[in-house]
Amino acid sequence: IPTANQVSLGRETPKHYGITSPISLVQAKEADLVLTHRLTEALKPYGVFEEELELQRRIHVLGKLNTLVKEWIRDVSETKNLPASVIETVGGKIFTFGSYRLGVHTKGADIDALFVAPRHVERTDFFSSFLDKLKEQEEVKDLRAVEEAFVPVIKLSFDSIEIDILFARLALQTIPKNLDLRDDGLLKNLDIRCIRSLNGCRVTDEILHLVPDIENFRLTLRTIKLWAKRHNIYSNILGFLGGVSWAMLVARTCQLYPNAVASTLVHKFFLVFSKWEWPNPVLLKQPEDCNLNLPVWDPRVTPSDRYHLMPIITPAYPQQNSTYNVSVSTRAVMVDEFKQGLSITDEILQNKAEWSKLFEAPNFFQKYKHYIVLLASAPTEKQHLEWVGLVESKIRILVGNLEKNEFITLAHVNPQSFPGPKESREKEEVSTMWVIGVIFKKMEASENLNVDLTVDIQSFTDTVYRQAISSKMFEADMKIQAMHVKKRQLHQLLPSLVMPKRRKHSTEGLRQMNDSSLDLSLDSDNSMSVPSPTALSAAESAAERQTSGDPVPSSQNPTPPPCMGPPAAPQTPSPPATMGLPADPQTPSPPATMGPPVAPQTPSPPPTMGPPAANKTPNQEVLEEKSPKEHQMEDPSIVPETKTTEDRGAPNNNLIISLSPQRVVSTDLSDVPLLPANPIPVVKNSIKLRLSR
Repeated sequence: IPTANQVSLGRETPKHYGITSPISLVQAKEADLVLTHRLTEALKPYGVFEEELELQRRIHVLGKLNTLVKEWIRDVSETKNLPASVIETVGGKIFTFGSYRLGVHTKGADIDALFVAPRHVERTDFFSSFLDKLKEQEEVKDLRAVEEAFVPVIKLSFDSIEIDILFARLALQTIPKNLDLRDDGLLKNLDIRCIRSLNGCRVTDEILHLVPDIENFRLTLRTIKLWAKRHNIYSNILGFLGGVSWAMLVARTCQLYPNAVASTLVHKFFLVFSKWEWPNPVLLKQPEDCNLNLPVWDPRVTPSDRYHLMPIITPAYPQQNSTYNVSVSTRAVMVDEFKQGLSITDEILQNKAEWSKLFEAPNFFQKYKHYIVLLASAPTEKQHLEWVGLVESKIRILVGNLEKNEFITLAHVNPQSFPGPKESREKEEVSTMWVIGVIFKKMEASENLNVDLTVDIQSFTDTVYRQAISSKMFEADMKIQAMHVKKRQLHQLLPSLVMPKRRKHSTEGLRQMNDSSLDLSLDSDNSMSVPSPTALSAAESAAERQTSGDPVPSSQNPTPPPCMGPPAAPQTPSPPATMGLPADPQTPSPPATMGPPVAPQTPSPPPTMGPPAANKTPNQEVLEEKSPKEHQMEDPSIVPETKTTEDRGAPNNNLIISLSPQRVVSTDLSDVPLLPANPIPVVKNSIKLRLSR
């Protein structure tokens, strides 16, 4: 492992970086330097480099913040009656991490900062008197504290620069000016929130100390991050990779080719990771055990770690997998993109193409024949902001549900969201929309295939509503709607900027239905989304019945999760269509065979799950639809208009999947014997497709 001096000098090359010997020690040639210069020029139009004036402004803002921190610590020390001699030397410091610390931040990017305080300064002080001090600063705008988060944070805009500040209280009487956060000894006697807060800085610093040449690393990382964003695979929350994961993959490439320049490293990046045998982990250094009894990523010890599909392990103790959100589909999409990147960079190195070709964004909305459009809406802007954050954090659960469906090969969510259409012009409703591309399996045994995704969607919406209620965030008229849309229908929903030019359509936007549902069925595929009547009192009474500790009700709990319907006829045995998912958002989902089924009340045979879809690619042929007339079938899962008000408030959740018109299987998802008096008012999402071979 290189020392700090070796990294800063950049000349003394140790035997090797990382856990293996390098693949090649070849020095850069003149042609490589020319290609690297061309790469730098190709990056400039995308705003990945910040101008010197803006950089100096950031440094000035961080200096002001650091001064503010020291003043505040002095004030806190005085109120706690520390001796004057100690107050003068007690210290306190702001560290940066993330893209700014790595030196790869783009124009207008926010800054991730860590406030390190001595042991007499409490976390409660940080979220009270320090917050008050920030409120007094005229440069500070949009100040908000998120004290209950997994990693507690204060968010603010300081002189128009967005900053997220974490807090860590060290077990030290004073904070030295030359403090090195990579020292594992600093973690002793710290609470878990402080350890999590320190983790960002410790990982970033380790990455910088584990690459042979920092400047080559930075230019390569800027290139890969831009490529990933342009190709819609940059999002940790949706199951792709986030900034730190991309940084670790680039760092590993630098370790394997320590003397290469950026143009070569970009090509080698695609070469290495298009051929990587996942789920073998990517490691920048050999994990060390500091005997502090903190949980670390280790599939030999922790069973859940064995199910991680694309492990990229952080280099600082406690080592964690930064990619536990990756699913079968997102990994397949990323590996396919790695292969395409390799093909393009092969052409560039042979002078058959320019670097700009690498950054050409593929048209996601032309890639698939079938799409699921997800719409999250709330009555006000403030409610919508919270609601969208929750829904987005759970979309990977929906992708997981779709992947487990025996008829689906791949579900590819686009990380880019769009403003959604209003349900009606009278309402001041705010909505956000996500689009998921879906590939269906080719069925050989059947001429026709009826696929019902209702349960997959409903299981996802139930999870979101339960979490919203348990965290006391749920408000009336917060809704999730889902619909199946064919490629040729997308232009009705999406902004013209993201859709290819096409002839004008006679239908303007979304057609409004009498029951306020969104109708995209120009080809009539039985897609529907029916909002139930909403009432604040119903939501409140349901929220009161929720147990505070566990958002997922058990079968003994008389209150069902939202969207649960009345039980089906008891004589119909039924196989569960989807497997349960963990309620804890931090727990990675095990494979479909591991989770408990969604509690059916009746005896049920084991579910017939389809073969795993891990080896499929997004380029597989999609099944063709039948004509609109053939879709006119009776749909028992849709709530009839003639139902009573009580029945409409709790829509049915029966699942129908027929491989041919003669075979119908019904599944009841209800886990309660009787309907409660005030079911939670939610949206019923029923999606039924009929596909031909």
